[in-house]
Amino acid sequence: MHPQLEAKRFNSCIDFIQALDQCHQREYYKRMFGLCDMEKEALSKCLHEARKNGEKVQIAIMREKRKAVEDKWKKMDEEEYGEALVLKKLLEKHRDKLIDPKE
Repeated sequence: MHPQLEAKRFNSCIDFIQALDQCHQREYYKRMFGLCDMEKEALSKCLHEARKNGEKVQIAIMREKRKAVEDKWKKMDEEEYGEALVLKKLLEKHRDKLIDPKE
């Protein structure tokens, strides 16, 4: 049975949850013979779609947060090394020469 406590999370599937509950409450023996399978299948599909949509929203939120962090890093680098990051590139090139003097 799908948890009823998740009604807040799966608000779009509340009708399917209630339909399955009503089917199960009407007659106990109907559950045993699979007569509520249509309601259960519809609910499973709805829950799957709701979960996928929730994941898409979360991915979009996390991408926005990641972009904000990367923008802050870029701003910090620009403040430290200048807008074109020329000084940082020169320091890295010099460091690479010190590490591998063959070049």
